[in-house]
Amino acid sequence: MEPLLKIKDLQTRFYTDDGVVHAVNGVSYDMDAGETLGVVGESGCGKSVHALSIMRLIPDPPGKIESGEIIFDGRDLLKLSEAEIRHVRGKDIAMVFQDPMSSLNPVYTVGFQIVETLMLHKNMNKNEARDRAGELLTLVGIPAANKRLDDYPHQFSGGMRQRAMIAMALSCEPKLLIADEPTTALDVTIQAQIVDLVNRLQENLGMAIMWITHDLGVVAELARKINVMYAGRIVERGQVEDIYKNPRHPYTMGLLGSLPRLDEAPGTKLVAIPGLPPDLVDLPPGCPFAARCGFRRDRCLEETQELVPAELRDHLVACWRWQEITRGKA
Repeated sequence: MEPLLKIKDLQTRFYTDDGVVHAVNGVSYDMDAGETLGVVGESGCGKSVHALSIMRLIPDPPGKIESGEIIFDGRDLLKLSEAEIRHVRGKDIAMVFQDPMSSLNPVYTVGFQIVETLMLHKNMNKNEARDRAGELLTLVGIPAANKRLDDYPHQFSGGMRQRAMIAMALSCEPKLLIADEPTTALDVTIQAQIVDLVNRLQENLGMAIMWITHDLGVVAELARKINVMYAGRIVERGQVEDIYKNPRHPYTMGLLGSLPRLDEAPGTKLVAIPGLPPDLVDLPPGCPFAARCGFRRDRCLEETQELVPAELRDHLVACWRWQEITRGKA
């Protein structure tokens, strides 16, 4: 069976006064229908830009998708006209953004914004769309949903606004939902509620979900597969349980080592990754993580390793020395 989403060698650049920002550098992976994929990494590693590239929402200028293919449901999204991609956005692929206050239009009611989407993509009349909008707000756990349709975004709490954004994203029953750090601005209790909500919706609706985050704990709860990104590249990819138990890339090891664990002895120190991410305007040759890596050798500074199979199922890693590191011989 063909994957729902197939990305091949995606490269996205931003042309600025300071130089060319190499935001996404040769990203390739597949995603199946109904799959939940986590995309993790530090701020500035290309997580959001790669998602905006899928949606064809890169502002041009200064941004440009330089090359690659984004095959979604059998069609290359990069070859579609603006009119064609507008029919894909919202209907087949929906996106929930990090800050719902800037995503929802403050001068229109929440109900109007959901109704407009349903009338555009589902050819419903106004009454049908309003009834469906009430059902969607109820689905995402907003009390007295039909009454809240006439409220404006500022009358909703942060968690309720995020639920409204999810309701809008689900309104056309998309095949793929991209959630770009949707819980970052919320407190821990509301975060847990949103994660639980998305889990239940995924089980009930069967859609594929791409969850973009820097929170490895959320990914462990939600996703089946994970892409670890660094400097615009995927440095490790595989099943969540495999990568959490047996990380192969030094960057992934550093990320996991920086998390507190319940099974560690009291007083165990967290690992800090030294240094800073590379300047995406002036990327060094070789492995982008080499300058911060304690396992680097001369080859790491000179040559870039592509993703290669590791020993576990569907596990890929972009490291010259992963075998030596894994066996403790590095």
